[in-house]
Amino acid sequence: MSVISVGQAVVLGAVEGVTEFLPVSSTGHLKIVEGLMGIPVDDDAVVGFSAVIQVGAIAAVLVYFFKDIVRIVSAWGRGLRDREERYHHDYKFAWWVICATIPIVVVGLAAKPLIEGPLASLWVVAGSLIVGSGVMWAADQMGRHKRGEDDTSFKDAMLVGSSQILALLFPGFSRSGATMSTALLLDLDRVAATRLSFFLGIPALTGAGLYELKDALGNGAGAAPLAVGTGVSFVVAYASIAWLLKFVAKHSFNAFVIYRIVVGVLLFGLLGAGVLHS
Repeated sequence: MSVISVGQAVVLGAVEGVTEFLPVSSTGHLKIVEGLMGIPVDDDAVVGFSAVIQVGAIAAVLVYFFKDIVRIVSAWGRGLRDREERYHHDYKFAWWVICATIPIVVVGLAAKPLIEGPLASLWVVAGSLIVGSGVMWAADQMGRHKRGEDDTSFKDAMLVGSSQILALLFPGFSRSGATMSTALLLDLDRVAATRLSFFLGIPALTGAGLYELKDALGNGAGAAPLAVGTGVSFVVAYASIAWLLKFVAKHSFNAFVIYRIVVGVLLFGLLGAGVLHS
């Protein structure tokens, strides 16, 4: 019998879809909602379920940025055959995404026991939400927002890609928050920082979802809840992506900073009062 019902999967899929690409920590929100619904956050099946439904959100990115992805992959393919094509920015960008994914893969495999054990605590989530808020606010204030997507370099991609490790180790920090903050500190504008975060998330999140699929099914997550959660995640994430790109074009990240602090403080209160257990 599945440890997660279909009804719970709908809720968790919606939470994943809304929060995966907003800089508010999808993992943190999933753990909070799981705790409120009485689902054991450190259960292997639950950890696997959370990773698998991310694939729905990634599928939304693939669909939303389909033309961009085809252009980049095509340039990469041409560059493998033709030396002249290797000077094209899209060819180089494809390699940068591949290289920038390596650090998080290495750390993810090496630190798996910690990530799924002590670091999965809701106390860590609460603290990371608040600390990450400070980092995001500072990055948004310090960044000069003068560089666009075409101005990105290999160094940018590696630094932004490596920053995903913060969210991997501290689940409330937010992968999107870490990558966007790093990009802002490198003086990318908000739209360029957001788009770079999307592209760098594709291989990391897809790989994590596929890696966890067997364990999620084998440990009792259930095929039906996984399918429903992933489907809901896709639909909601697509809408979330469209909204976020429009939002960051005209607004700062201050709304997300305030929201994260409120959620972090509320979570500390719920844990301290015994309403939630870490």
